[in-house]
Amino acid sequence: MSEMERYYRVLELEPGATLEEVNQAYKDLVFVWHPDRLPKDNIRLQQKAQEKLKAINEARDKLRSIKDKPHTNHYSTAYQQPTKSSSYSYQSQSKYQAPQPNQDLSGQNFCRANLSNRDLSGRNLSYANLSGANLSDTFMHKVILRGADLSEANLFRANLLLADLREANLRSANLIGADLSGADLRGADLTGARIRSGDRLLVKLIGANLAGAIMPDGAVHH
Repeated sequence: MSEMERYYRVLELEPGATLEEVNQAYKDLVFVWHPDRLPKDNIRLQQKAQEKLKAINEARDKLRSIKDKPHTNHYSTAYQQPTKSSSYSYQSQSKYQAPQPNQDLSGQNFCRANLSNRDLSGRNLSYANLSGANLSDTFMHKVILRGADLSEANLFRANLLLADLREANLRSANLIGADLSGADLRGADLTGARIRSGDRLLVKLIGANLAGAIMPDGAVHH
């Protein structure tokens, strides 16, 4: 087995998978193996999770370094285009500088920016302007979005596990398929946010704190 084949196997993918498939597999596996989701008193399982995450991160980084190279193949070109959900429309995306590792992004302006598929886990985006931004499939585990403006943002399938969304503006945001398990949504405004298809709830809110949040129908959650 070649080194590249091993990386694909770690991410449970077939060789030649697209960059989008690599990113999605990475987020799925991190969600499954993140230590915060496992019993803290189970040392063996915690150690196994750490080893899994190390291998998953290495595989994702190696495959992305190859697929992100310009003109490597048509997948890298396709990845650079803004993602559009068939049920969510966008105006043209504004230009922006890609976030750098460990950069404090509090108060920054990402209005209408395309941040789809980014890894923003643990970053500080408190009071940032993300109105109308494309955050579909973005990994934001433990991200700090307190007081941030996410109005009309596309959070389709975004991973916001344990995110800090206190007093965030989520008015008319698309939350279909988003995972908000364990998120702190106290005082957040979700007026008009899309969370259902008919009577079916399509947002994960397991363990989320919704005290004082304004729900999509305008009612305050108690």
